[in-house]
Amino acid sequence: MASPPTLPISNPQSESQPPIATPAFRAFISRLNATVRNGLAQRRPWLELADRSSFSRPDSLTDAASRIRKNFSYFRVNYVSLIALSLALSLLTHPFSLLVLLALLAAWIFLYLFRPADQPLVIGGRTFSDRETLGILVVSTIVVVFLTSVGSLLISALLVGLAVVCAHGAFRMPEDLFLDDQEQVNSGFLSFLGGAATSAAAAAAPVVATRV
Repeated sequence: MASPPTLPISNPQSESQPPIATPAFRAFISRLNATVRNGLAQRRPWLELADRSSFSRPDSLTDAASRIRKNFSYFRVNYVSLIALSLALSLLTHPFSLLVLLALLAAWIFLYLFRPADQPLVIGGRTFSDRETLGILVVSTIVVVFLTSVGSLLISALLVGLAVVCAHGAFRMPEDLFLDDQEQVNSGFLSFLGGAATSAAAAAAPVVATRV
């Protein structure tokens, strides 16, 4: 006697989760949040940054470069915040560019980085492989950044922020600034950004590795 057919039973836990609910995405947000909090905790008092009694004209270009280097090491988190503020203000005054960048970021997050590996991307009835998705996102990023006004806006805002930072660093006397040994080892204008990038990459690496 033939055995009765087995009825398929769906397991809710085996169903693919939306990208925003995956453990990898939560780990990414948690790492990024912790890195930003740790970085902001290292910022110097803004009143110390704007102390008018500590400003003077540099004697030479060499003196200005030396001041910039020392001030970068001491005020690096404040300087990164100023550049980020310059970028934010530029984007807020150009809402179309802001929307384009947010859409591009959302596409990378939800269509590739944190999309479950067992959930194919289907658009208009066509299924796209991971390589095709990655290629489309890379081309879209190049077009948005280099072939539209968004790229020039970002570059202009970055240059404005760097100009403000360099001007402050050149005219702010660093003689009253003191770095301990650990801060001198970790000093550098890009150290804060490097830590954030490393944490973000570490969170996203397991997801990306499954797609290679």
